[in-house]
Amino acid sequence: MAQNDVLTPQDVKELAPLYEDVVLALKQVYDPEIPVNIYDLGLVYELHIDKEHAVFIKMTFTAPNCPMADEVLAEVKRMVEDTPGVKSCSIELVFDPVWDQSMLSDEARVALGWDPEF
Repeated sequence: MAQNDVLTPQDVKELAPLYEDVVLALKQVYDPEIPVNIYDLGLVYELHIDKEHAVFIKMTFTAPNCPMADEVLAEVKRMVEDTPGVKSCSIELVFDPVWDQSMLSDEARVALGWDPEF
């Protein structure tokens, strides 16, 4: 990362509303097999927005052989790029670390009828 790519505290403050909007967009994308959005499932490992409002997402799937992978990735890209203020979105699909149920948010646990404490 170049020095001019480092966000200042002022940059972070200015980007915070956009970051929140991108998270809301990600919460509109659902896993094809589990009735929970990809954000609350813990499938988004990293979310970065640079000064030019380009979004970078590092994410995974619940299983590496997801038959709907291309469709989900396309929907993530479309939802994020449709967010006002976003210039572009790039996605890196990774399988390390491997996703497991410990990555679920409390909201996802409640939606699935699980105890959020475990």
